[in-house]
Amino acid sequence: AAAAEAPAAPDTAAESDRVPVFASPSVRRFAREVGVDIRRVEGTGPGGRISVDDVKAAARNLGRLAPTTDKPVGPDLPEFSRWGAIRVEPLNRVRQAAAKFLHESWTTIPHVTVFDQADVTDLEAWRLSLRRAAERAGVKITVTSILIKLVAKALAAHPMLNASLDLPGGQMVLKDHYHIGVAVDTDRGLVVPTLRDVDQKSLFDVAREMTELAEAGRRGKLAPNDMAGASFTVTNLGGIGIGYFTPIIPHPQVGILGVGRAVKQPVWNEEKGEFAPRLLMPLSLSFDHRLVDGADGARFLRWMIDAMEQPLLLLNA
Repeated sequence: AAAAEAPAAPDTAAESDRVPVFASPSVRRFAREVGVDIRRVEGTGPGGRISVDDVKAAARNLGRLAPTTDKPVGPDLPEFSRWGAIRVEPLNRVRQAAAKFLHESWTTIPHVTVFDQADVTDLEAWRLSLRRAAERAGVKITVTSILIKLVAKALAAHPMLNASLDLPGGQMVLKDHYHIGVAVDTDRGLVVPTLRDVDQKSLFDVAREMTELAEAGRRGKLAPNDMAGASFTVTNLGGIGIGYFTPIIPHPQVGILGVGRAVKQPVWNEEKGEFAPRLLMPLSLSFDHRLVDGADGARFLRWMIDAMEQPLLLLNA
């Protein structure tokens, strides 16, 4: 009798294709950039989750990654000196950290930005009416300090914007605290200190703390903890004369509000049947579309606009 036919050897490549891979999108992207098949990487994290370090170890074994490679991946630059004189200056630590962090945020988060404008005529008049009381308290009330208070209330009404996405874990983290990051422009680069528990502080307290943190940032005196833990961020470029822009969401937050320069414009008054000058402020809300739907982002921005047009009702509530 003919010998029995030996069973076919299993197709290990095909089997590995069907094995689930536990790795975040940023880890998968890094694996592609360094030419490593993520399915062939052994994860050392909980439940076999693959980290960037696991990918680096696999790349070194394949000879595709130098042992000292720990810098952001990017294309090589041409030799600019071929076309004229150049100067090369090293990045300071603030700019290096910002570049790495913003690259991660931009490549990890699918951004959507919606734009609108708020009539802040009454808000500005009210802010100016607080000037004497603020001076007696030794603080300066700015539009940004008012917006920070309003943002905390907006987040309470729209908790999806006060969350973080845990994609590998298949869950989201909803935060019951309201820590607001405020972007501060310094000579060394962008820093974003955090105002904690904004919902529990008065407007004057927020204004005082914001001034102190901004000054510490400009002097380079912020500690790492001063810039950690924000659940949402506000960035104001109005002082530079900018209108609308597309702010980058700081990972792992899911939203950031960009504030532009308020400009007086003629607005039609239906009751009086005439145009009237009104102070209009451009707003730009970027949000993480993986967690925040377009309608949710639009409702958040619309809530902010309504609040800015009647701030006394909300801030005194």
